[in-house]
Amino acid sequence: MSINAIKDDEQMSSVDKKTTMIRLFRYLLTYRVTITIVILIMLVTVAISIINPLLIERAIDVHIANKDVEGLLVLIGFAIGINLVFIVLIKLRMYLMAKMSNDVLLRIRQELYTHIQKLSFNFFDSRPTGKILARVIGDVNSLKDVLSESVKTLIPDFVTISAVVIIMLLKNWRLALASLVSLPLMLGGLWFIETRSHLRWRLHRKKSSNLNAFIHEDLSGMRIIQSYTAEKETEEDFDQLLAEHRGSYMHAIVINDAFFSVIDISWSLGTIAMYYVAIKLMGIDVESVGTLISFGIFIGMFWRPIMNLSNFYNKLITNISGAERVFDILDTKPEIIDAGNVTDMPVIKGEVTFDHVSFSYEKDTQVLNDVSFRVKPGETIALVGPTGAGKTTVVNLISRFYDVQEGHVYIDGHNVKDVSIESLRTQMGIMTQDNFLFSGTVSDNIRYGKLDATDEEIIAAAKAVNAHDFIMKLENGYETKLRERGNGLSIGQRQLLAFARTMVSMPKILILDEATSSIDTHTELLVQQGIEVLLKGRTSFIIAHRLSTINKADRIFVIDDGKILEEGSSDELLAKKGLYYELYMAQFKNI
Repeated sequence: MSINAIKDDEQMSSVDKKTTMIRLFRYLLTYRVTITIVILIMLVTVAISIINPLLIERAIDVHIANKDVEGLLVLIGFAIGINLVFIVLIKLRMYLMAKMSNDVLLRIRQELYTHIQKLSFNFFDSRPTGKILARVIGDVNSLKDVLSESVKTLIPDFVTISAVVIIMLLKNWRLALASLVSLPLMLGGLWFIETRSHLRWRLHRKKSSNLNAFIHEDLSGMRIIQSYTAEKETEEDFDQLLAEHRGSYMHAIVINDAFFSVIDISWSLGTIAMYYVAIKLMGIDVESVGTLISFGIFIGMFWRPIMNLSNFYNKLITNISGAERVFDILDTKPEIIDAGNVTDMPVIKGEVTFDHVSFSYEKDTQVLNDVSFRVKPGETIALVGPTGAGKTTVVNLISRFYDVQEGHVYIDGHNVKDVSIESLRTQMGIMTQDNFLFSGTVSDNIRYGKLDATDEEIIAAAKAVNAHDFIMKLENGYETKLRERGNGLSIGQRQLLAFARTMVSMPKILILDEATSSIDTHTELLVQQGIEVLLKGRTSFIIAHRLSTINKADRIFVIDDGKILEEGSSDELLAKKGLYYELYMAQFKNI
């Protein structure tokens, strides 16, 4: 396993943080009613919290000073009542915000997953699966606190700060200004920290993605690792990635924690300044004890929201890089898309034409070079040639998994770019050497080829490729639950199920890409009988290194260096004694 590709940090376009935040918070606009209710609740709770110090002041300066026990009891009863309301409203607010934030996360994750399914093969070719998984799971989860806190912290705390400042200024402007004297220090400190924190957390997200990609690949390839006793090497690679992940976190958290130190220092300086002005400059007797105590409480009510807002901003800086990574994928445009004026592909008859087609995955490496051919409906075409010659590329272009750089691909005279992708691919049956099976029952996996297939159609498809007998020997037949990737089945059995999945779709054009490469000779004989039934009346393309499987093909295209070098039946090509002859003799000389 190469760690270099995993260690490469993902490249992302630079986006202004303000743009990202606005885009993220737009998701909340769908929940205007909920947000309105939450805001009203918060206004009531803020009002209650502001009233409490005033009640304490009145209790000390009026009722206790005048020994008014009855009035004091009434005031206490009133305070208990409004604070019970406060507790109930806080619980309701927490419930509404939790539900709303989870709904938003669900929507974002659904949008992300749906968009990923539309992306072209180049997107998946260029990055490990684990890094994509990190964005769908980890980066989306990181947005939960930001979304939740954005409403329940920003609005009430801003209201609280504004109300407290106004009340303090009205009660005593000198004490108020003394309490706020340390604000410039706080703002300057937070600005200094923020400018450095965001980049560090973005780097940490990348290191988390690298670690996730390694773990995903490592677990997927555990059999290979154990087979080659490579546990020590992979453990060393893991430790290296883990050290980078920890280092990036420590690098970010050290400066991040300074947020709270700045707030604490500013809070303390403001409190000291207030008491200094009250005692030294004004004299303790000038103000009542109740007023001084209420000012002390108001200072707490002023700086506590500041602390909350700083904590929210801290979370925002920490997690906004997650939003950037999510939007980076959402902004990735699929390379293969329907044009604005596409039409649905009519029922395919099966004529396939390549008209001077050239294609390359990378600019400097051309895979196909000016390839032209015409396949009649119902023909079976075999593609042979050395590894990397361009065989799979030909069938990928027919299915429009990639677009040609030069030339045109036609099916029944329709340019594949002029018809919708869905109407094209739903009429094709594609089976590759990667016979992937999903977790679920045997029938679920076969039905994946045709989602509305009946049980009878599924059984008929399985019988056609001779998979029925081994399926019936499984514990629960067609309802046997398969493990991930079909673990527990032999390679041959997995391929038979993949054949049945292709068979049930009843494709107009059939593509078999090394579809029998892992089947033993006995199983291959069974499958060949099913394939012959499947090929009848369909245009088919078969890629096979095992030349014995393509003897009955109508034509064989020998591909090398991006061109079709030879064309004809097996007997015709053997008589030419060209490249096909050499491949054939190399494969059968030792038999």
